[in-house]
Amino acid sequence: MPVETSQTLDRGLRVLTVLASAPDGLTVTELAARLDVNRTVVYRLVSTLEQHALVRRSSRGRLHVGLGMLHLAAAVHPLVRDVAVPVLRQLAESVGSTAHLTVAEGDEALALAVVEPSWTDFHVSYRIGSRHPLQQGAAGKALLAGREGDLTPYVVTAGELQAGARGLAAPVTGVNGLEASIGIVTLGELDEDVVGPQVVEAAARLAEQLA
Repeated sequence: MPVETSQTLDRGLRVLTVLASAPDGLTVTELAARLDVNRTVVYRLVSTLEQHALVRRSSRGRLHVGLGMLHLAAAVHPLVRDVAVPVLRQLAESVGSTAHLTVAEGDEALALAVVEPSWTDFHVSYRIGSRHPLQQGAAGKALLAGREGDLTPYVVTAGELQAGARGLAAPVTGVNGLEASIGIVTLGELDEDVVGPQVVEAAARLAEQLA
């Protein structure tokens, strides 16, 4: 027996999904075309979502995901963090570098979980809650790669967020509603051929556990 569903709720959720994948925003007409829904229906959906701050309208009249989504996402962060910490701990101990999980919040990268290795003489201290632009650092650039569907398995940077620090990060892909990356940061030498596959494997393992 088919399960009854709400067509209006389904359309509203589709609005949020489509807008989340359109960083430059969409007009009502463009949104209606992507949803294959009448513009009048889209107007009503958008107006309702705006009242709950789940959709916002820019000065140019383009529609974007609203800040209310951050409050909903914040409720999911503890769950993601709890699942990620064992994965990060194994990665940190294996490569001897600080490992971190970073998520996208708008145009910023947010460090959601950090694990430092227990056996090294020195390592980079990386604060949970740290933010930086997506265009800077390995974690942010890996998030952009995942957002844009870039097939590059990982991103490497040097000195972009801290002088002398090297970073390597891979996007966590295949988890609906989550833009995240797993990475490491070190002040020492970084052997990409050794560390890269381990970071990619950690990102894939986290995605599998969250899917």
